[in-house]
Amino acid sequence: MKKNKYIFVFLMLLAISLAGGIFTGAYIHLDEERQEHKGVYVVTSFYPVYIAALNVAKGSPGVVLENLSEPQSGCMHDYQLTPQDMILLSKADLFLVNGGGIESFLADVGKSYPQLAIVKAADGLDLSDDENAHFWMDTRYYTGMVRSIAEALKEADPANARLYQENAEDYCGEVGKLTEQMEELREAAKGKPVVIFHEAYEYVAGELGMDAVYCLDLDEERQISAHEVAEVIEEISRGQVSVVFAEELYGKDMGDTVEAETQAKVCYLDALVRGDYRADSYLSAVQANIDVLKQAFRSADK
Repeated sequence: MKKNKYIFVFLMLLAISLAGGIFTGAYIHLDEERQEHKGVYVVTSFYPVYIAALNVAKGSPGVVLENLSEPQSGCMHDYQLTPQDMILLSKADLFLVNGGGIESFLADVGKSYPQLAIVKAADGLDLSDDENAHFWMDTRYYTGMVRSIAEALKEADPANARLYQENAEDYCGEVGKLTEQMEELREAAKGKPVVIFHEAYEYVAGELGMDAVYCLDLDEERQISAHEVAEVIEEISRGQVSVVFAEELYGKDMGDTVEAETQAKVCYLDALVRGDYRADSYLSAVQANIDVLKQAFRSADK
């Protein structure tokens, strides 16, 4: 028994030693990167903010851009910072975040790194819902995020301010093409009722001028009761709802039930919280959503 105790203690000490070596190595790597770059070290909180910043900072010699660890599920509401995140933030000059309550860990970051400049993209935006900050789902608000990031980078790196401004305008122009398509869809969708299975889709409904009559906020851990299923079916039938916005990440069981029990078409839309880390990723994901919506509205009109 005593021998087993010693073995356990030895293994614990070995694990701590190895972990310390890993984190020390990470610190050294980041220190070397900073010394080589000698520019502004920018960290973003999650995917849509990173993609916006990537486009604004494109071609700049004055910025190193990193993103926090990607959440394994959904949005950042319940995300816990990882040791690697803390390493990144300890070296950052600027932390770009969505704001509006999405990043629940911001207070802890402020306490741990009081000198870190934190810019919230939601600040200054006239959001349609103060309790729902998934505004990147509305292309019009997303351009506001891009411009907010551009202003932050211009202030942090004045030498490349003109580049950030030009990049932001170019990127907003590309996003504007998506906005034009949404405006065309709005003509067919305005005023129609819609049921949504994630609060993020309130912004899609808002951009289309639709009336979100019921929200069932699904996630990967929540068990849907039989009563809730019955409520959704009743709301769809009573309100003559022809389309439902849902997220495939949480499975299709509820969507399959809706389509089996009603005439509504379930649109599985990308909530844009993860994806490829390419500059055009937001554009291609929103375009895919628009294509799904176009098909759904065509089917509903038949």
